[in-house]
Amino acid sequence: MGEWRAEWITHDTGPAGPGRRPVVHFRRQFAVSRDIRATLRITAHGIYQGFLDGVRIGDHELAPGYTEYGSRLQVQEFALDLHAGEHCLAVELSDGWYRGQVGLYRHADQWGTQTALLAQLDGDGVDVATDKAWQARAADHTADLIAGECIDLRSLDGWQHPGYDDSGWEPVAVEQRGYETLVPQEAPPVRRIEELAPRSIRRLGDRQIIDFGQNVAGWTRLARLGPRGTELTLTHAEALTPEGDVTQVNLAPDIPALGVKLPAGQVDTVISAGPGSSFEPRHSTRGFRYLAVDGLDDDLEAQDVTAVVVHSDLPRTGWFTCSDPSLNALHEAAVWSFRGNAIDIPTDCPVRERAGWTGDWQIFVPTAAYLYDVADFSAKWLRDLAAGQWPDGTIGNFAPMPRGEGRESPGAFMNGSAGWGDAAIIVPWELYRAYGDPAVLEESWPMMLRWIGRVRELAETGRHASRTGPVQPHERYLWDSGFHFGEWLVPEPSGDFDFGELMAADKGDTATAYYRHSTRLLSQIAAVLGREEQAAAFAELAQRIRSAWQREYLVDGRVQPATQANCVRALAFDLVDDPAPVVQQLVELIEAAGDHLATGFLATPYLLPVLAEHGRADVAFRLLQQRSWPSWLGMIEQGATTMWERWEGYDASGMPFESHNHYSKGAVISFLHRHVAGIRPVEPGYRRFSVQPVMGGGLGHAEGRLVTPLGEIVSVWELSESRFELSVTVPAGATAEVVLPDGGRHEVAEGRHFFTASRQN
Repeated sequence: MGEWRAEWITHDTGPAGPGRRPVVHFRRQFAVSRDIRATLRITAHGIYQGFLDGVRIGDHELAPGYTEYGSRLQVQEFALDLHAGEHCLAVELSDGWYRGQVGLYRHADQWGTQTALLAQLDGDGVDVATDKAWQARAADHTADLIAGECIDLRSLDGWQHPGYDDSGWEPVAVEQRGYETLVPQEAPPVRRIEELAPRSIRRLGDRQIIDFGQNVAGWTRLARLGPRGTELTLTHAEALTPEGDVTQVNLAPDIPALGVKLPAGQVDTVISAGPGSSFEPRHSTRGFRYLAVDGLDDDLEAQDVTAVVVHSDLPRTGWFTCSDPSLNALHEAAVWSFRGNAIDIPTDCPVRERAGWTGDWQIFVPTAAYLYDVADFSAKWLRDLAAGQWPDGTIGNFAPMPRGEGRESPGAFMNGSAGWGDAAIIVPWELYRAYGDPAVLEESWPMMLRWIGRVRELAETGRHASRTGPVQPHERYLWDSGFHFGEWLVPEPSGDFDFGELMAADKGDTATAYYRHSTRLLSQIAAVLGREEQAAAFAELAQRIRSAWQREYLVDGRVQPATQANCVRALAFDLVDDPAPVVQQLVELIEAAGDHLATGFLATPYLLPVLAEHGRADVAFRLLQQRSWPSWLGMIEQGATTMWERWEGYDASGMPFESHNHYSKGAVISFLHRHVAGIRPVEPGYRRFSVQPVMGGGLGHAEGRLVTPLGEIVSVWELSESRFELSVTVPAGATAEVVLPDGGRHEVAEGRHFFTASRQN
């Protein structure tokens, strides 16, 4: 990135607490003697926006992005054209993730108590860098990623332009924060991606309610603010009350241990500068479908208010459509949920927590890699995951890992759960399968070894408190100690669960299954990387774990505890020698539940695939097209435009329940991609793939398209009363095996190919 001579500069914003801290304005005026092109390198501890002579520099939002600040901080570069004469380089800086509120507990000051700026403008004839010559002030503008923003637009005074009188400003402070953590921009930046017009605007008393028709992440732009001095409040929400007002009841964290219910945030306050003024946030995001505007006498019109969709600018790579409009709506809702949670890191939700939960991403990454190019996006996140790994090998629940919830926090024991920590192995493997680049495996290898070493130690030395009697030899391969979320959020009619019971319960069935799964993957990864001895050693360990799981959790060929989730894992993770009794057991459990799923967080993505792959596509489609609770289409029929955190989106009184934008349950659409459209990778990067459509659910048509590293794959099929017709497009350099419903198999290479078969009833 070149040599740095810039110094870190800061400015004290006063005693205001988290959520209410002012944005800092920095400026430096300079001159050039002739027209030149220069390069600006810039980063911050906080979130910055830069301006040259009052014009926004670049189009990155929330820069420099969210990273494990103690180890890694991204730097952005911009090419700037400067004409001869006076110029002003200006920057506004807010708390962002660095010292603003983050996570469920709204912890602040996680990486430092003072924001800071580092910038350097280089060119032939210009030499400007942050140093003690810069001036600063605390703005009449507060900003917090979760709380929202408050600004008096009357205070905007042209401070970003050359010639502005900054004599009343204060000198900056210079700090030695070093350059060791600086890295180039690693992933596509966050940008404004799309704008949505209101679907409706109506009055509810003095309040105006705007419905954008789609749950999104980003912010709103308001172009009618009333007379000068008018104070408006903008409240963003995902849902309405039965009376039609916006509500944030589902967004405010309710944590009994804190003794107080935290505010939901997502509220902006703006004071109008008069006709022609407008407001658009710069330093915060929100998840919302609805907006309430208070304080404005004028009736808003459609052109006055806009929802701005903001997320990482990822290239779209995959599409799906079929003859069932409900499934198309489900697919679209899952896509929107990912879009709302791809804000520089993969988050759990864009509202309450906005945390980079490891479990969520390991579940969804195969789906995401079909929909979008997430290679660099994920590689950046994996580097933060590795940077935040604990010395003992534990993988934290989040990446980046806020210190308030890490190994020095009271809740440290909750980190390293099976299925969450296993993201260290599963995510790199899925990226390798999708894109074919072993570099992600090589880079993650040390992290993987430390993680599986930690799990192995826990398995060999720990034992669940409920176990009595002499330790049996196979127990050294059971991971039944420590805290595990287990099959999180299994459908419960009440929507409640007992956290104490969760902590005390033996989760060895789930944890041991993941121990075996990750160890087997590690053996395969070692083979890809040419580490043959380690591949053999991990293969042997994986077999021992499998045998221990069978001895402990398999009775007469059937799984115990007898849950849908355990059956699904037994099949998906190849834990049983004879799958037939477990398939039958799973079907019996589903039918006993009235053709409803009873899986939670971890097993749900595998549920439909294992049924289809073991000859029970009929049951898979019954579950997929189920409308009553719990079900995917039940959400859609209740108006969901993104996936809900819980299967029940509303309580009995009609009030919203938990987050309405969690992508994890949207992983079901991989079944549409890989089974209904039939596009499945056989070799990494789709150098070899199969197209094997699965019929069912009354579908008469389906189409899947996927842009791979080698080019576009297309699968289109039509089903008539008597015939099945399929068109497959194979990109150059790839080969495909096409499997027809009648069992016919065809090997094909580059080009478009057509197939027909008799209909199989």
